[in-house]
Amino acid sequence: MFGFASKDIGIDLGTANTLVYLKGRGIVLREPSIVIKNTRTNEIVAVGKRARDMMGRTPANIVALRPMRDGVISDYDTTLAMIKHCISEATGKAPGKWRGGKVMICVPYGVTSIEQRAVMDAARAVGAAEAYTIEEPFAAAIGAGLPVWEPVGSMVVDIGGGTAEVAIISLGGIVSSESIRVGGDEMDEAIKHYVRKRYNVVIGERTAENLKMGIGTAAVLNEEEAELDMEIRGRDLVTGFPKTLTITAKEMEQALKEPVTRIVEGLGTTLEKTPPELASDIMDRGIVLTGGGALLKNLDKVIADAVGMPVFTADHPLDCVALGTGRALEDFDRYRTAIERR
Repeated sequence: MFGFASKDIGIDLGTANTLVYLKGRGIVLREPSIVIKNTRTNEIVAVGKRARDMMGRTPANIVALRPMRDGVISDYDTTLAMIKHCISEATGKAPGKWRGGKVMICVPYGVTSIEQRAVMDAARAVGAAEAYTIEEPFAAAIGAGLPVWEPVGSMVVDIGGGTAEVAIISLGGIVSSESIRVGGDEMDEAIKHYVRKRYNVVIGERTAENLKMGIGTAAVLNEEEAELDMEIRGRDLVTGFPKTLTITAKEMEQALKEPVTRIVEGLGTTLEKTPPELASDIMDRGIVLTGGGALLKNLDKVIADAVGMPVFTADHPLDCVALGTGRALEDFDRYRTAIERR
């Protein structure tokens, strides 16, 4: 617990992870976006890291839930529990005891007004005096240090757990955007599907994620990369017994081909809708990747080859959305002016 009495808080409420930014302090908390709930009593059993450690090790009536699915609230009560827990951990206040000023929460570009209101209602319910939302790709661009307030085109691809948000930004607003229902979770599912189809073996979410982080790649570019492999364990569907497998980087390229292709196609669709002047800016300045998915090996090279433009990965891709949310809070008058001008 940090015990820092900040009144303004920025929250990157992601599908996979939740980050909290305290105004004047920076990012102070990272928690998995997981809530364990008792379906018989509707009691919240655990939240965050403790909930992640319990996954797959609970009775049938104790289930793991993600507050966010595809970047939007899937269950209001679990979202409320997640926000309350994170604010409590970040501020040192007991759950439900914090009373603050502004809370700004990230939402995907293009969410409905009802979904947006649900996020703001959740923030007010945990003690916020004022609640605001900020679009994830816009926050990611601010966090990546792009000149979002200037009359110049910037392009960001924020690949989170549930969605990949592609956006062209200029003069404090999003000019064009595409939200693709592909992210880290979809990549994990693709890996699980590949292992099941190829080896008749079932693996869990955490094993698939470990594979993705260990030897996951959008493309194998040389012999050294081709030789990378990783040993995993799963359940053989024929015998029902545990089985050990060795998966190669080349197999990971095959497993991840579909989600990577969908990201590239979504990026191309956004570029097609871009005004010529801004497209020229992007050709000169390049495309910036943020989010956990940006860490997939060689993804920048695959995208660069597909679109014929320079592609860069942000310095701290996992933190960009939370940092951008915090910086919008720090410079709130400028952000509010940009919102009113839209």
